[in-house]
Amino acid sequence: MRTATYFFIFLNLSLAMFEEPAVYPLPFLVTSVLEVLCLLVFLGRLAHFATVTLHSVFWKDTKNICIMVAILLSLIDLAIYGVLRVYGVRSIRWSRIVRPIFLINFAESRQIRRAFRSIRNTLPEITYVFLLFMFSLLMFSLMALKLFGERNLQTAEGLPYFRNYLEIVFDLYVLVTTANSPDVMMPAFDFSSWYALFFIAFVIVNTYIFMSLFLAVVYNNYKKHLKVMLGGGMA
Repeated sequence: MRTATYFFIFLNLSLAMFEEPAVYPLPFLVTSVLEVLCLLVFLGRLAHFATVTLHSVFWKDTKNICIMVAILLSLIDLAIYGVLRVYGVRSIRWSRIVRPIFLINFAESRQIRRAFRSIRNTLPEITYVFLLFMFSLLMFSLMALKLFGERNLQTAEGLPYFRNYLEIVFDLYVLVTTANSPDVMMPAFDFSSWYALFFIAFVIVNTYIFMSLFLAVVYNNYKKHLKVMLGGGMA
């Protein structure tokens, strides 16, 4: 039963690749039949839970309620989309966003739920590090605007270099990943090699310090919450 459940969850999630707009488009009839089949399997699995669980327990379990709501929303969306398609009206399948609910809320996905809860509980605790990182990024971007904004520098493509604050923020954000290094600094470096010190300082502070700190906070808090959940036996 667990293997069958995972197979149909995987099939349901994979339908996004074959529904319009699709990577490998299939006729609407094919994808709709497959989706209805998946939903029927999920409904049958839910009915099986109901037969082996006390009714008071079954209806108090939010996981079961979420699955039923997801099935209902998917059927409503499928019916609306099919009717609009018959009349030639273009629309989108908004119920795609509820499909991961099946992966998270079935009883077989206990480990996934634990990981999901750990991530959710970790997010508030990494907010402070993220805010410090954003403050550093914004301050370095402001310094870059003051340093290079009035130099009338240009990129290799002939575009203005570091004259728009929001574009500077984005370029330096990309530089944190070193994806645009050293291209982002070359116009300033060609003007004066001393300007390389600005980018070296930026990479040291944001890439090596803040990213390491961010990773450490995420890892430690995730591990802490996961241990609490495993110790408490949360489902």
